[in-house]
Amino acid sequence: MIARNSHEGLVTADAPHFSVMLDEVLEALNLSNGGVYVDGTFGAGGYSRAILEQNVSFLWAIDRDPSVADAAKTLENEFPEKFKLLKGCFSDMENLLKESGQEFVDGIVLDIGVSSMQIDQAERGFSFQKDGPLDMRMGDQGPTAADVVNETEEEELANIIYQYGEERASRRVARAIVRAREEKSFDRTLELSKVVEKAVGGPKYKKGKRQIHGATRTFQALRIYVNDELGELRRGLAAAERMLAPGGCLCVVTFHSLEDRIVKEFFKLKSGDISRGSRHMPARGTESPDPTFKLIFRGGKKASANEIKMNVRSRSAKLRAAVRTDASAWTQEGIL
Repeated sequence: MIARNSHEGLVTADAPHFSVMLDEVLEALNLSNGGVYVDGTFGAGGYSRAILEQNVSFLWAIDRDPSVADAAKTLENEFPEKFKLLKGCFSDMENLLKESGQEFVDGIVLDIGVSSMQIDQAERGFSFQKDGPLDMRMGDQGPTAADVVNETEEEELANIIYQYGEERASRRVARAIVRAREEKSFDRTLELSKVVEKAVGGPKYKKGKRQIHGATRTFQALRIYVNDELGELRRGLAAAERMLAPGGCLCVVTFHSLEDRIVKEFFKLKSGDISRGSRHMPARGTESPDPTFKLIFRGGKKASANEIKMNVRSRSAKLRAAVRTDASAWTQEGIL
């Protein structure tokens, strides 16, 4: 049986899923009857369901994960002729939408990163605490995390772990992985998790507080690298700029500093909130493009204390949102 509350998506007794900062997202979208919207990261369908319940004209959902098909079918049955799932990456939303006959939309929601639903499925290989194949792909194509840790040179592997996981012990971790794979190639998550945790070292508790698991940052780095998550985000933001009609809203929920930094700089740049001396803006003396977004609120909005009690994943979430102006989309990105 499926149930939901104001913060839940599609929920079963075995696998509850919470749509992070759902109320704040809906408020920012300022949904109006008759609008066309996009949920660029469908997942379990929480945002999609909430938007459809506002009596919008149509909702396009996008996801590259084949496992979301059942959740999408449920919404198709409940909201006939008002919902459709497009299989693919949200960075390709412009092509996906236009191929479906949609030229512009009134709002776009992006919930960046891996979902709790994916982490909970051990067979997907995202978890460092549950044993499963070392996969980590959000879709069903491309190299796996096992390919990366078994085939990448030590220096490059250390760079990946440092850049995408912000792991200060990245060189020590990469060295331990290379030594271990000389004995046996990695193909299971717990095999890698144990090697990384030992290499990172350090206490599990410090001043009475539990520290994060030693493999957390390395697994994050591999997941981001395998799925090109930061490149996907940059391309998705640019596509959203082109697809939104004047007055349309873009809402982006992020969960760590790498993602949030990209979204923050994108909105600052596109709203004209960066000084002319910035490396992201045209050189002094040249004319800059008209702003394509107007910020709805300054800074990143955080989840309420009540939501964090219900769903600890909300603790690190930040929402940034802006409204599309009538200026033409910039022809050159100049972003990051």
